[in-house]
Amino acid sequence: AERPWVCKPIMAAPPPSAPGEPAPPPPPLQYSVLLQHLVGDKRQPRVWDPAALGGIPCPPKSEEQKMVERVMESCPFKAALACVGGFVLGGAFGIFTAGIDTNVGFDPKDPYRTPTAKEVLKDMGQRGISYAKNFAIVGAMFSCTECVVESYRGKSDWKNSVISGCITGGAIGFRAGLKAGVIGCGGFAAFSAAVDYYLR
Repeated sequence: AERPWVCKPIMAAPPPSAPGEPAPPPPPLQYSVLLQHLVGDKRQPRVWDPAALGGIPCPPKSEEQKMVERVMESCPFKAALACVGGFVLGGAFGIFTAGIDTNVGFDPKDPYRTPTAKEVLKDMGQRGISYAKNFAIVGAMFSCTECVVESYRGKSDWKNSVISGCITGGAIGFRAGLKAGVIGCGGFAAFSAAVDYYLR
């Protein structure tokens, strides 16, 4: 006995052929057309929506959270954060370079005298503070300039880093002349582009 619930492939009726001509090949089964839409080339990708699958609900943000986010995304906060980070990084770099420098604590009046530990530590501290100040200024200038450029352009891409690097390097180099400013602009722009490309 036939089972009414068993699905059978449905074949389309072939078109009538003229007498004397070979019969046309049978058309493809209907379920093969359906498979093309399910797993074949005609399949349309579906956008994954976590909410449709019962995802984790996200509560609305409070006014305090929105205010904290606005402060953290503001240019002064980014500049202050870059200044602090540059100060710490510059101090560490200065102390490291002073530790491997053989001229730390060197007295030109008495070149044969061995410097004391106090003199070496004093020179290391002075160099660390000097590097920390320079790194902090450069970091604050770069971060503030990048934030202003990004706000002006309304985009976040590699061009912001290149423009801000050129402005920062040019501003630092112009103190030594026009040529140094142009070299500083190009050097900082290339360095910023390389760092941005590596991070992205």
